[in-house]
Amino acid sequence: MYVASEERYEKMEYNRCGFSGLKLPKVSLGFWHNFGTNADMGNMKDMCRTAFDNGITHFDLANNYGPQPGSAERNLGKIIESDFWPYRDELIISTKAGYDMWAGPYGDWGSKKYLIASLDQSLKRLGLDYVDIFYHHRMDPNTPLEETMGALAQIVHSGKALYAGISNYDGPTMEKAAKILEDLNCPFVINQNKYSIFDRTIEKNGLKQKAKELKKGVICFSPLAQGLLTDRYINGIPDDSRIKTDGRFLNEDALDVSTLSKINALNEMAQNRGQSLAQMALAWVLKDDAITSVLIGASKPSQILDNIKAIENTTFTKEELDFIDKTTFM
Repeated sequence: MYVASEERYEKMEYNRCGFSGLKLPKVSLGFWHNFGTNADMGNMKDMCRTAFDNGITHFDLANNYGPQPGSAERNLGKIIESDFWPYRDELIISTKAGYDMWAGPYGDWGSKKYLIASLDQSLKRLGLDYVDIFYHHRMDPNTPLEETMGALAQIVHSGKALYAGISNYDGPTMEKAAKILEDLNCPFVINQNKYSIFDRTIEKNGLKQKAKELKKGVICFSPLAQGLLTDRYINGIPDDSRIKTDGRFLNEDALDVSTLSKINALNEMAQNRGQSLAQMALAWVLKDDAITSVLIGASKPSQILDNIKAIENTTFTKEELDFIDKTTFM
């Protein structure tokens, strides 16, 4: 029977999620990859245990995470039942809906019908009465924002989620959503968006600055650019890498001569800082108070332990930041 480390809260730092009572660990565990149908249950348990033993209290999912869709939630539900039920009140469990999940017009996007039905299904898979954060997963150009935000408010008021979040929104749309949710007395506390040294979209679309102005949290996914911001590809493409085994989100075209040159330059800088490239990339995302937490993916416990070390040094000199920018955009 799993017994959590008594020192788990001595190893992690926590940030307040915007202007709310909720705190998240600086490093959170994402279930986007490696928790699906074909994943090994023993390894999944080991990763969850390693994360929690080191203060990672936040597990992030979505209805369609797998493969197959729903399998990540189902697998976490089994792990909670076997290992984490005594610690449920110490965990932040989040899930989302907004991408294609089931056939027909009610299994995608942002209708009230879809969001409420999807969360009901997610709760069954997870074996929970509520999730801590429920997100709308992407902007919907065809559903009124008032309907989508109204669904989030109804979900929170029903007790099926404690907080509302939005994911993959830009700054202007987030600001409109925040006003609607405020009028509905719904605690909207967090945005989830892609952000890395290689992807500055939230700086360009106003999300990062607007979230800070409105005192909303930001949690970032793909901080390692699907593994490009690691030392994994410096000497070629390993056979067990994501490029070789799963080309849906990263393929060999992404690793051209220019990108490889940037990776090598950043890796050298990381070594001079006493960090791995992955640790430096995570530290860069966490460098200022606009970011609440960074989501890591992992295929084995050792990767989690290595990534957590990023929080030991999130301070950069102006010269270092200038070098990163120059290298990234050269």
